[in-house]
Amino acid sequence: MSINRLIRVLVALAAVSLVAIAPSTRSHAAGSSGAAQSLCIAHHPQGFVWYTRSCTGHDEPEIDPLSNAAGSAQNLTWTVVLPTDGSTAVDAVGPTFWIGGAVSDPNSLDNQAFLELQFYPNSITTGCTSGGGYNVTYAQNVYTACSPVWEVSKTGNSESAAFNAMLTDSATGGPLEMHAGDTITDHQYITPAQDGMHITVTDLTTGHSGTIVLNSKVDGPLMPAFSVQKLGNALAWGLVDDAPNALVWEIGHTGDYTTPAGQYCVPGSAAKPPCYSYEIDPTNQTPNWLGFTPLQIKSVTFGGSNTTDTPGTPNEWAVVSDFGGTAEVNSDCGAGNYGTPFCWYPWYAYNGGLGAFTYGGDYAGTKNDYGQALQFQQATNCPSPYGPDTTYCSTILK
Repeated sequence: MSINRLIRVLVALAAVSLVAIAPSTRSHAAGSSGAAQSLCIAHHPQGFVWYTRSCTGHDEPEIDPLSNAAGSAQNLTWTVVLPTDGSTAVDAVGPTFWIGGAVSDPNSLDNQAFLELQFYPNSITTGCTSGGGYNVTYAQNVYTACSPVWEVSKTGNSESAAFNAMLTDSATGGPLEMHAGDTITDHQYITPAQDGMHITVTDLTTGHSGTIVLNSKVDGPLMPAFSVQKLGNALAWGLVDDAPNALVWEIGHTGDYTTPAGQYCVPGSAAKPPCYSYEIDPTNQTPNWLGFTPLQIKSVTFGGSNTTDTPGTPNEWAVVSDFGGTAEVNSDCGAGNYGTPFCWYPWYAYNGGLGAFTYGGDYAGTKNDYGQALQFQQATNCPSPYGPDTTYCSTILK
């Protein structure tokens, strides 16, 4: 393990040790309902940024739909099918996946913050805390969501939440409950009121929907940081050279219903805690990515115009990893051990049978897996405001 990697592990574990965790039966809440802050999965920043309020961040492998359309980063709609438990519970490989993007924030480093609409598998949200955390109770094949927006202090470089809200059902006022196998749309857009990015999630299966408006009590309206959804329009204090908006599955954490819950973990860890984020081979008979029906990314449409590409749809798709894909696994497991238990790196693939991108492994119907984990760049060859070769470059899939 490299010195830099060891430092990241020790810092993250120190943060996790501050979290009050409930007993690990699936009938209990994840996190401590009596604490001001429970589980908290933050955005992954440059190494000089540190987490507050017991939050941790880890690898965030992402997929970005790309467009040259004016306004494409300010008005886009994702259509996805939510994954379903099988021999593996969806939450076992990581506590959340999210759809989000860079927003402007006058009180944050580089005047930018980052939105994550976090979906929690097998969970009903009981609270979205001001510090960016969440409290959930177990409910099989149910999904609910919170929308933390992560900012970094201009003095001291601490990462915290500028905003967080529960996604509520407009019909009931309670959390919007979506279900495994449902097709949902996530529309993120601005309005003439300029009152912050709007997020409207609609469950096409049930007809229920809910809307969040990113209007922070302290920082004001949080508007998109960029107009165009193209590579290079990246979060300045992030670790990757990407586009403004992405879908990400948080890996390198245990699930919400383990002992302890939401624990930071690394490749190669088979115990204390086992890190199923890096397990793909189903022959090992442990929780793994191929043990459930996958997340399906059906499409993204843009509300922009003036494009030479097909109007309203991505002209390309790109992926990138915060830690370098196989480079991260090799750092912890040893290069000769890639593909052994707990030493895999999940990947994006296009599934012809489903007509969708998936994340995890080669599910039945996979048409192209783009080199599996090698689709992610393994060295920081792209620049950022903090110097040359400080971020991972994106890879164009198609």
